[in-house]
Amino acid sequence: MKTIGAYEAKTHLPRLLDEVAAGESITITKRGIPVAVLSPASVKPNREEQVRLFREWRDAHGPRLNMTSQEIKDLVTRGRRH
Repeated sequence: MKTIGAYEAKTHLPRLLDEVAAGESITITKRGIPVAVLSPASVKPNREEQVRLFREWRDAHGPRLNMTSQEIKDLVTRGRRH
């Protein structure tokens, strides 16, 4: 497990997140004392649940071809959370 100081973690957060997404765990220290661990999320997207949520939304709103860009973004964001 990699160890990194809080200042460096703040400065290089995007790179650290890429490393975590690739499976690495990183301990963050403050004045040499471990205070947090960045580790990959244990929840993986469940396709069946995403499809169920989309169908539920579709049934509630009916078929629409004139969705606003914000409505599309909201659906994408909601799908990423589930």
